[in-house]
Amino acid sequence: MGHYFKKYMNTLIIFGAEYLYLVIVVLAIAYIWRAPKELQKRMIVCAIITLPVTYIVAKIASQFYYNARPFIVGDFIPLLPHTNDNGFPSDHTLLSSAIAMTLFFFYQKRGLFLFVVAFLVGLARVLVGIHHLSDIFGSMIIASLVAYIIFTFVLPKIEQKFLIK
Repeated sequence: MGHYFKKYMNTLIIFGAEYLYLVIVVLAIAYIWRAPKELQKRMIVCAIITLPVTYIVAKIASQFYYNARPFIVGDFIPLLPHTNDNGFPSDHTLLSSAIAMTLFFFYQKRGLFLFVVAFLVGLARVLVGIHHLSDIFGSMIIASLVAYIIFTFVLPKIEQKFLIK
């Protein structure tokens, strides 16, 4: 019985590490799709700015902080094959968190739910052996800060200039 449980858990963890972020993408699209038209525009503009800026900030941060992958440091074979590059930050967690935080500013409960799922994505990536928790928390912090700055300071200026409301 232990063998089957371990195999089932590994499959579940691998799914979380590889594909769970897609659930976040699909749910976010559905939430945006069902929003009133005026809110849809704001959410889409916010996402169009937040997602690439988050990625750029993360790439800059990765130039200042190198975190060797756990399977390199611990000398083991991860559950998912991965290149031996900088583990900081986790791109899957970064994207998941950026989407969740963008949504959070418009729908707090839905955004918070997606943020919890984003953490599960990150946790799964830790459990498969390709990230450290610091990579996950770093991704979540970067995404949260960028989304906050875009929503608070950039979006109002764009709305004012282009009368999006």
